[in-house]
Amino acid sequence: MRSAMPLALRDVAALTQSQRAAAARVLRDALAHLPSGFRGPDEAEAEVDALCNDPQWLGFAAMDQEQLVGWIGALRTYSHGWELHPLVVDPGRQRRGVGSALLAHLEARARAEGVITLYLGTDDDYGGTNLFGRDLFPNLLGHAAAVEPAGPGHAFTFYRRHGYQVVGLLPDVNGPGRPDILMAKRLADGETTGRRRP
Repeated sequence: MRSAMPLALRDVAALTQSQRAAAARVLRDALAHLPSGFRGPDEAEAEVDALCNDPQWLGFAAMDQEQLVGWIGALRTYSHGWELHPLVVDPGRQRRGVGSALLAHLEARARAEGVITLYLGTDDDYGGTNLFGRDLFPNLLGHAAAVEPAGPGHAFTFYRRHGYQVVGLLPDVNGPGRPDILMAKRLADGETTGRRRP
């Protein structure tokens, strides 16, 4: 087995064309198990190009020497809040700390730019949580408070482990019984935000 090399984190804007192609491959492969994954010809490539050309988006790639093994990005959606989109890791490198390193790097950058809240949506369009296949109305907030993984592998579990909390649900946005789970994390303490904690 090859010894573990430290990962280098690089700004996505500095990637070569072949590394951007690798980013598209990682995007496609990491989400291949999802119905909403990038399956069509050039879909993943178009997503990478669209993000890289969006002036409100920034991203970072995890490099093992010159091989791209994962990447993360965020949209600057509010003056003090960013939307994490996406976080993907090559399936052969998952559960080895790549995603955690990328997330920590993005959170540090967001804090440095004065971001208070980082948020995301994690779809359940395949049965990864106890919300899949259920009618979430009329007790939407009750379901949000009780969401749990239905097995290993849903991104919800990763984000919860890193301090993200469920802040809402978008029922049926991926089809009947297929919600988007909204999660967020406060990056600054109450004193930094100018508000007292209760």
